[in-house]
Amino acid sequence: MQPFRFGVNLAHARSRVDWQEIARKVEALGYDTLTVPDHLTDLVSPMPALVSAAEATQRLRVGTNVLNNDFRHPVLVAREAASVDLLTDGRLQLGLGAGSIKSEYDQAGLGFDRGATRVERLAEAVTIIKGLLKGEQVTFAGRHYRVTSHTISPLPVQKPHPPVLIGGNGRNLLTLAAREADIVGFSGITFRQGGAAPPDLSGWRMAAIDERLRLVREMAGDRFAQLELNALVQRVVVTEDRRGAAEELTHRWKQLSADEILASPYVLIGTVDQIVEDLEARRERWGISYYVVREPSLDAFAPVVARLAGR
Repeated sequence: MQPFRFGVNLAHARSRVDWQEIARKVEALGYDTLTVPDHLTDLVSPMPALVSAAEATQRLRVGTNVLNNDFRHPVLVAREAASVDLLTDGRLQLGLGAGSIKSEYDQAGLGFDRGATRVERLAEAVTIIKGLLKGEQVTFAGRHYRVTSHTISPLPVQKPHPPVLIGGNGRNLLTLAAREADIVGFSGITFRQGGAAPPDLSGWRMAAIDERLRLVREMAGDRFAQLELNALVQRVVVTEDRRGAAEELTHRWKQLSADEILASPYVLIGTVDQIVEDLEARRERWGISYYVVREPSLDAFAPVVARLAGR
């Protein structure tokens, strides 16, 4: 089993001073990574935000969680990732995804293809990005991208390349992650109608997680033992009343029962001791050792980080 690691997904910056103060706090609380999402809304842009956060800290790793592949050509992603890794002294974690919110595509004038096509395009992009980050001269002719005799410079500090996280919930995406990623990110969420309908949370149930782990293990083959498994946590509630908190959340997540919420790795509820026990049990069952929480949970989750980080 991999040792526990913990990260925080941050999205908003009111100023450089504010952003860097939060980054220093994340580091001081013992988190391993500060990650930034990638949406065309009122969020800070990922790559410059990562460089700024690294500049304000000493050891904190920084990452994308995750870049929407359709917003940037893979050659540009590779060049930016290499530069960020260089400028952060080798602290980048490159998270990649296939995109999911149709309204963002519409606003930017981008075509929103069906999920299988978006994942197919991401697969081509990953091949190009990893090759360029390794220092290879890449020639690639696929259905979606064409690259001819291209190299990048400077190269990243980390070899053979910064760790790549591929995250999502669908079978095609998790198959790609199992075969190509260093970190497989599980979200448990399927966006329906491009985000226009409430998301499908059936992937939060234990049986669904079991099935996805079987898929990843099968598709990864011999490389499974080297993979790090990650979960993106949607809510942390530190409370003496686990059942009451879970019952309250069923009003928000109507597809799930309180028992299903309590058993899910995407929601952490209970006292610090109970959450610690849950995380240890979930690592034993599924191998998930790397958890990323959202900014509102930064302080509440810190005592758990203090107990488990690196163990």
